[in-house]
Amino acid sequence: MGKDIDEAASGFGNVFRDRLTYLMNGNNVYGKPVNTQELADEIDISRPAVRKYIKPNDRREVTVPSALVVSRIARFFHTTPNFLLGFDTEIGTAFEVKLADTSCINCGQCIVACPVGALYERDDTDKVFEALADPKKHVLICAAPSVRAQIGECFGYEPGTDVEGKMVAAIKALGFEGVYDMNMTADLTIIEEATELIGRIQKGGALPLITSCSPGWIKYCEHYFPDMTENLSTCKSPQQMFGAVVKTFFAEKMGWDPQDIFFVSAIPCTAKKFEVGRDDQSAAGNGIPDVDVAITTRELGRMIQKAGIDFRSLDDEHFDAPFAIGSGAGAIFGATGGVMEAALRYAAELILGTKLESVDFPEVRGTEGIKLASYKLGDLTVNVGVASSTGKAKELLNRVKSGELDLQFIEIMGCPGGCVNGGGQPIQPAHVRATIDLRAVRAAVLYNDDRNDDLRKSQDNSAVKMLYDEFFGYPNSEKAHHILHTSYVKRGL
Repeated sequence: MGKDIDEAASGFGNVFRDRLTYLMNGNNVYGKPVNTQELADEIDISRPAVRKYIKPNDRREVTVPSALVVSRIARFFHTTPNFLLGFDTEIGTAFEVKLADTSCINCGQCIVACPVGALYERDDTDKVFEALADPKKHVLICAAPSVRAQIGECFGYEPGTDVEGKMVAAIKALGFEGVYDMNMTADLTIIEEATELIGRIQKGGALPLITSCSPGWIKYCEHYFPDMTENLSTCKSPQQMFGAVVKTFFAEKMGWDPQDIFFVSAIPCTAKKFEVGRDDQSAAGNGIPDVDVAITTRELGRMIQKAGIDFRSLDDEHFDAPFAIGSGAGAIFGATGGVMEAALRYAAELILGTKLESVDFPEVRGTEGIKLASYKLGDLTVNVGVASSTGKAKELLNRVKSGELDLQFIEIMGCPGGCVNGGGQPIQPAHVRATIDLRAVRAAVLYNDDRNDDLRKSQDNSAVKMLYDEFFGYPNSEKAHHILHTSYVKRGL
């Protein structure tokens, strides 16, 4: 029995050796040989370890790598673990349908849950490095609020450590021409979305209005609740709004051709990769995408490491003008209930016509899967609901459709806990996830930023005011609708 196992292992090792050697000899997507040191650096193991996979040991046997190492090597060479191990079995969708055309919502929670690291996001870092090396391109980037709360985990910081200043410094060290705060367009989203809500309430539009920031939730709705796509806010997500603003307003202001702008978003969400390729996401026209590449928190961490930047030793730096300003309301977008609370801060003042004495709405905070609240705003009562995860979204929407709940405004996030627990965030080992509520710890960073920020309401953001004064005119204007809003598809199953 033991001999049979040894022979089987040796057989796998020989096949792996032959196919790895084949790839390293230049038969790969890069079209050039890769030496043992280069491969070791790319997959974060030692050079001697790599040599054991391609050269026999003293007993003339080839070492069989772990599943994690096989996955890393496959990812680097843009192939599959099955190819490396000599399996003829191909893993894919039924009838070889493109993943984007299935009912998968691209949320990436399977990646976070996979115990052996066999699942991973499409790596787009090479595209970004190529753009950075192109002297003809203006390469710009914006970072989502939750990235600064989690990227430190890629460099040994404890979960719940805010490393915004070092993150900005590291991104600038990579060579980006402009490094911006996505909190700015989170504020812009709030102005557009809350105005849309009030308009629907006053003019009889489709209610409840449902938020549109989470692309995983959007695709879930298109597949599983196509009859409720009319309830979705038409606002683009903050990611897409930023790209749209950069390639219209900012390009015009700088005298740049939008085609010469390469815009990147650093985000906690794998579904954002799908979102950049959606229809109706080209405000600059001519097939120019609002966002060229979306990279996850993990990808950004790998870029910084690959560039040899000592993250922990960096001095703090700040986001670049004119998009360096974001409110506390924009910051809490990354936590479940944050979009709702930010919208209420604006809508309440707009409806009441007075400044709020307190901007805190604690009823919609917390990591519970469903939260319900009711607010009396003058003569108007607004009933709201918050759901995080598609399972809780399904439960909440079915209660609305059955008539059990009468809601005017709903926030839904595809991932449990919101963006702080997105599929693109750093993966913590099981013993950490079992002992720490990562959702709460990570969200605490954002709420702390909000609490300590002098600017806590989206409507007070001077950068957003500038955009309306100089470009859009007013919220939900015709120009704003053309650039900042989008449409949806009733996909069904």
